[in-house]
Amino acid sequence: MRPWRDHLDADDPLITDDGPGAPDLTAAGTLLHVWASRWEASPHAPLWKEGDRWWTAGEFDDATRRAAGRLRAAGLEPGDRLVWSTGSSVDSLAAHVGALRAGLVVVPANTAYGERELALIVSDVRARAAIVERADQAEWARRAGGNSMVVAGPDLDLADGDPGELDLAGADDPALICFTSGTTGAPKGAVLRHRNLLAASESVTRAWRMDAEDRLVHCLPVFHAHGLMVGIYGTLTAGGSAVLLPGFDPDSVAAAAGDERATLFFGVPTMYHRLVASGRAGELSALRLCVSGSAPLSADLHQAATEAIGTVILERYGMTETLMNTSNPYVGERRAGTVGFPLPGVEVRIDDAGEVLLRGPNIFDGYFEREAANAESFRDLGDGGGRWFATGDLGADEDGYLVIRGRSKELIISGGFNVYPAEVEDVLVRHPDIREVAVTGTASDEWGEVVTAWVVVDGPAPSVGELRAFSEGSLAPFKQPRLVRTVDALPRNALGKVVRSQLG
Repeated sequence: MRPWRDHLDADDPLITDDGPGAPDLTAAGTLLHVWASRWEASPHAPLWKEGDRWWTAGEFDDATRRAAGRLRAAGLEPGDRLVWSTGSSVDSLAAHVGALRAGLVVVPANTAYGERELALIVSDVRARAAIVERADQAEWARRAGGNSMVVAGPDLDLADGDPGELDLAGADDPALICFTSGTTGAPKGAVLRHRNLLAASESVTRAWRMDAEDRLVHCLPVFHAHGLMVGIYGTLTAGGSAVLLPGFDPDSVAAAAGDERATLFFGVPTMYHRLVASGRAGELSALRLCVSGSAPLSADLHQAATEAIGTVILERYGMTETLMNTSNPYVGERRAGTVGFPLPGVEVRIDDAGEVLLRGPNIFDGYFEREAANAESFRDLGDGGGRWFATGDLGADEDGYLVIRGRSKELIISGGFNVYPAEVEDVLVRHPDIREVAVTGTASDEWGEVVTAWVVVDGPAPSVGELRAFSEGSLAPFKQPRLVRTVDALPRNALGKVVRSQLG
């Protein structure tokens, strides 16, 4: 596979290290130190645009300090876990960064989660606080967390307090716990330390040449690794700016790209599909870089979007546990159907079974209090370089570029969000007319995959609408089935386990 150095200019300081090891991407200690120094150096630089207002770096710095002070005044201490489930706004970002500056561990959660899903996260990490924007989520968080739970909205309507000394978290301290099934089934919290976040941000901003002149059109959800750690953290690390949109809409994206002289757009395949269909994709032609991630981009859609926008879409490969792993090059050939080659600091290996293994400073150390899952997810290959993370993705090296062939596990990616079949099955099997159910993904031009329920029934087969209504409150909308197929029996192996790969 091509070396990580091929992502960088010949005079990049990282290339001065001619040794066999990975480049030092964590010299700054933490992202908090990087960001604070940028705000101090350029306090009047535009940072976020929300609605009709631009926030400067200095104003955002003040807002994060205020947020940190309020969280500390509420009794929260370094190391406490705070669940964060909000949309994209300056208030929510200030609360998030303020929590990190106060030494808290932030636990992002999807805003579409129902009570069962949110309560599982709150109880699993023993959260002491939650920042949520929905009134029902606030009540669920209080119910799951108990009387001592601190609950607030994105504006942190809490008593002011002295923030004290900030940014004391060390490189090895946990910063985020992001829930994912990883390679082992049920959702669990991946612990990302400050050094992981710094290494990933430094790697990708260098590879994509992000700097203070860049302006991102940001419409990705901030509770997701793509929107938060690539879009938000990347902007802060590069010293650039971003137009914050509340969600994706082709008209709003096209207007922001032109009106605000944007240079960057990060999206998922579903967004590119809708941009092409809207006829407005060509209005992104002035952008210097359009990136697609979170789910595979089909060759047909890659070609259609590239032709409509007038620039070759750059695909990359990341995971919640590892953040950014590989990327097509900013300078050089971007090959459709591939996810490029290792980003600076990342090592990629493909084992004899075709599974992609990863190692580097961006890789997490393990799941929160899941010893069995950690033992299954990491391997020591005896090369003296430490553990390799087994991704569960199947890949191949094609002339120096990584191609993802599929997944050894049965994760579904719909609209860029991960859906775990077992979780959906556990809810649907409670339906009174369903005796057995298996869930798979069905290919979709718009969504990448859609959740499909294969059901064995005792009575009339429930419709899609009935199953979506039945699962409302237990499953977020993106996890609910969009297709229902009735079968006489589910395929099983000799041990009686359902073989999902034989459905469809």
